[in-house]
Amino acid sequence: MGMVFGKITVETPKYEVVQSSADYEIRKYPPAVAAEVTYDPSQFKGNKDGGFSLLANYIGALGNPQNAKPEKIAMTAPVITRSPGNKSEKIPMTAPVVTKGDNNNMVTMQFLLPATYKTAEEAPKPLDERVVIKEEGERKYGVVKFGGVATDKVVEEKVENLKKSLERDGYKVIGQFLLARYNPPWTLPAFRTNEVMLPVE
Repeated sequence: MGMVFGKITVETPKYEVVQSSADYEIRKYPPAVAAEVTYDPSQFKGNKDGGFSLLANYIGALGNPQNAKPEKIAMTAPVITRSPGNKSEKIPMTAPVVTKGDNNNMVTMQFLLPATYKTAEEAPKPLDERVVIKEEGERKYGVVKFGGVATDKVVEEKVENLKKSLERDGYKVIGQFLLARYNPPWTLPAFRTNEVMLPVE
C-alpha cells in the first residue's frame, strides 16, 4: 500500500551533494554496476518503456531470474532512461528507470544493481544477450527533483530550465540528460519522485 503513496522501499544509489541551490543539486555518484538494454521502441509496439520487462526478467522481478546463476537480484530505484540525443529529447516515463539515446529512435534503459556488486564480473551473466552488464565510473550530475507524471513536455521543460541554470552558474554540461524514475507505475502521480540529471564537468 505504501508504494501507491510513493514510499520508496528499495535500495537507492548513494551520492554526495557537492552543491545545493534553489534550482538544482550538484551530486557526485560513486562507481556502480548497471544492467542496461538499448532498443528501438518499435520492437515493443512503440512503447518507450518496453525494455523494462527485459531488465525485470534478468533480476527475477517477474518470476525466475533470467541469468546464468540463476540468482534473484534485488530491485533498486531509480530506473534510468536515456532517449534520442537530439536537442529536445522526449521521454515519457513510468517506473523508476534510466533511459539514454544514441540515434533518433534508440532508447537505453538501465537498472543500477545493488551496491553489493562491485564489478561487472560479480554480477550474474544475463541469458538474454540484449541485456548488458556494465560498470559506471564516478559521475557528477546537476539534478532537479519533481513529482507527478514525467511526460515528454514536463521532462523537456525541466531539462531546459536545469541546463540554463547550470550554464548560468558556470557549469559545463557534458552529455545528454537522464530521466530517473523512483516509483512503479501504480504509484499515484502526486506521490511520484522523478529526477532529470545532466552530466557536468
